[in-house]
Amino acid sequence: MSTLSVLEFMRKTAEDAALQHRLEALLGVGDGNISSETELDTAESDALKGERAPVVTEFAAQNGFSFSVDDLITVVDAFQKHQSGELSDAEFSAKLGMTTNPTQMKEGTKSGFRQVAQFLSKTYLGIKLKS
Repeated sequence: MSTLSVLEFMRKTAEDAALQHRLEALLGVGDGNISSETELDTAESDALKGERAPVVTEFAAQNGFSFSVDDLITVVDAFQKHQSGELSDAEFSAKLGMTTNPTQMKEGTKSGFRQVAQFLSKTYLGIKLKS
């Protein structure tokens, strides 16, 4: 899933200082840490959804993360709307391409939102769900 690749790239900016600094330089705003709703500021969001999106997508590809500009915009938009309360947890999960209906998942797997929440853990949602 390409949105998952965007999320992995975003998470990596919190772990890799060199990646974070190079992204900061590419964006020209913020600190390059776009790892969570709270770390992704308005200026960074605007840059990621605007004219810098293709450059960031190419930069991510050079670092092993493959996703489209549309995928990047979808994720950043979902972060903004989830943080502002415009998207519920279920809507946030659906926008990222995960199912929240356990009957749509294979028996024995977690629901889509629980998968997203576990993947994002505290970094993105500020919550940690039991497995």
